[in-house]
Amino acid sequence: MDLLRIERFIWKSIMDTRERPLSPHLQVYKPQLTSILSIMHRVTGVALAAGTCLLVWWLVVIALGGEYYTIMQNIMGSWYGRLALLGWSFALFYHLCNGIRHLFWDMGVGLELRRAYQSGWLVIGAAILLTLGTWTYAYQSVGAL
Repeated sequence: MDLLRIERFIWKSIMDTRERPLSPHLQVYKPQLTSILSIMHRVTGVALAAGTCLLVWWLVVIALGGEYYTIMQNIMGSWYGRLALLGWSFALFYHLCNGIRHLFWDMGVGLELRRAYQSGWLVIGAAILLTLGTWTYAYQSVGAL
């Protein structure tokens, strides 16, 4: 019986959190590049899902006929439609580049803090360059530039 009381006392002292501080919240931490990139990876994943829904909507509109397709083209050709497509293409390239970065991390390459920051900036730069390159090519191919 005494052994059971001792075990309960030890367990209670281990589980008692009144003496220990609470875990700090996001307001306490200074945002780091690695944490921002991690959050961005999740946000771009959600943006890609939304963009995929837009793609499906576009395919449905094509199947419905010319009148609906014209409406869709007017929406996507407007400034806010193009801004949404620009954001979606950036999300695509960012998520792709950061996913490749994570593949290297899974192999144990680039886990050092300095390398993590270098690869983080590389991901941001590559995503921006790929987005701008794609949009430049698209506008040049239709003769808009």
